[in-house]
Amino acid sequence: MADEKVETKEKVEVKAEAPKTETKTEERQEHRGGYGGRSSGGGRFGGRGGFRSRSVLPSLAHGKVGVAHVFSSRNNTIITITDLTGGEIIARGSGGMVVDSDREEGSPYAAMRATAKAAEIAVRKGITRIRVKIRAPGGHGEKTPGPGAQAVVRALARSGLRIERIEDVTPVPTDTTKRPGGRRGRRV
Repeated sequence: MADEKVETKEKVEVKAEAPKTETKTEERQEHRGGYGGRSSGGGRFGGRGGFRSRSVLPSLAHGKVGVAHVFSSRNNTIITITDLTGGEIIARGSGGMVVDSDREEGSPYAAMRATAKAAEIAVRKGITRIRVKIRAPGGHGEKTPGPGAQAVVRALARSGLRIERIEDVTPVPTDTTKRPGGRRGRRV
């Protein structure tokens, strides 16, 4: 019995004396050559490219983060919930999926029901926080979102998702966009 205790102590001592290994973050920083500057490489234009530490990613810090892409026009509201990169669609819905008549597709009620369905799926898949990107038709069309946009934000908040930010990503032309039908419009 006494021999076993000695062996156990020796094993503990050996473990304590083992050299400390570098963390993955330190290895990755060494790999990319430190911070900042063109020499750090990684990106196309010499930014802080290279590997990123997993602990820095926002999706892992306090639950998963999703992005709600909302297209809201007078005639319909389409919501798509994706991951942060936008590459994987987690849930989607539209006003036309939840109402019967075409004229109700753009209504706030249809937008609210479509968002509630999509948000429920997203919560089941582990999304806890969400960033909202609202888009109107833009270009030569309406620059303001339709009536369903506000209902979408309210429905997302009610579903238990924490809204991080809301931004307008409507495409607005910097010069002019040629209108369909030409300058004088469609002649009937």
